[in-house]
Amino acid sequence: MLGRAKIQLCGRLVVLIDGQRLEDRLPGRQGRRLFAFLVVNRHRTLTRAQLLDALWPEGQDGGLAPLLSKLRRVTPLEEYRIALPAGAWVDIEAAAEAVHRAESAIAQGKFHDAWGPSQVAMFVTGRPFLPTEDMPWVAEVRRTLDDLNLRASEAYARAGLGIGSTELPAAVRMGRALIAREPYRETGYCLLIEALAREGNKAEALRIYEKLRRRLRNDLGVAPGVHAQELHRQLLR
Repeated sequence: MLGRAKIQLCGRLVVLIDGQRLEDRLPGRQGRRLFAFLVVNRHRTLTRAQLLDALWPEGQDGGLAPLLSKLRRVTPLEEYRIALPAGAWVDIEAAAEAVHRAESAIAQGKFHDAWGPSQVAMFVTGRPFLPTEDMPWVAEVRRTLDDLNLRASEAYARAGLGIGSTELPAAVRMGRALIAREPYRETGYCLLIEALAREGNKAEALRIYEKLRRRLRNDLGVAPGVHAQELHRQLLR
């Protein structure tokens, strides 16, 4: 069993095992694909058919057995499972855990405790996952990472709001970025409205609410949600 392992799948592939960089020893493009698939699914029991589908979704076997044999020279495998230790660090798992910690801290009103983890998650999930691949399972992982990135961005903005003071401009910037990214998701509008109001920019906060109201009415035929409407009432008061 391995002693220490650090795996980075987003951005540049990095395989650090017992202090040694091993990514260059992976057997070619297919070896990198297989390695990433095994790491992503390391807590699942995989079958040979699932490995074949991950590598050759068209249905053929392009040489799974020799590929596994070559991969075993780099990292231990147990049947169709990569043998990483319990304490192995994997970036996408660390990002998911960081988002959970940030959201839990916010729920408890511990905004300073949420600030760091939310940034860690944003950094990890903001990098591309296997950018040159177009396999179905790769697209699924990307969707999961995109959702984590959105949650991390919202948590970062909420943490900035909770901390206040010098973090309010960051909350404003993130609120605008969230609106640009998800123009029909009310969360970004609400965060931006709150941040602007706390900065004392009531006029701009009202303008953002009106932008939300018109977009929802004109494009979807609905009104803003309860939280957004309550923020609007508070501004008017």
